[in-house]
Amino acid sequence: MKMMALSVKQPWADLIVSGVKDVENRTRFTNRRGPLLIHASKQWSKDEYAHLFGEPEDFIFGAIIGMVDLQNCVANHDSDWFEGPYGLVLKNARKFPVPAPYKGRLGFFVVDVDFIAGHENWVPIAGAP
Repeated sequence: MKMMALSVKQPWADLIVSGVKDVENRTRFTNRRGPLLIHASKQWSKDEYAHLFGEPEDFIFGAIIGMVDLQNCVANHDSDWFEGPYGLVLKNARKFPVPAPYKGRLGFFVVDVDFIAGHENWVPIAGAP
């Protein structure tokens, strides 16, 4: 089985799968909708506010850490997280109890869920692949 995934820098990836960050800002519009795996990239955000959510050693890098439902892509949103120009509206965040190491990519990318399910520490939760 294949699923779409999106790499996001920490600490934003963790905030997304924890259900705190409900909009992910992007420079391009997308028509994609549905389940989306969240991959924590190997980079820490250089954003001046990133330190407010922890230090790099507090986070997982280079792994799929959870999933969300991508409900919409909008040019305007009332979420405090929206900065634009486009925002991916995210719902039903699920953080995986054990991350699955995986190499990320730019933009949306396809993940073979069977590969992840074969990971020795993979323990899926309700609603996960």
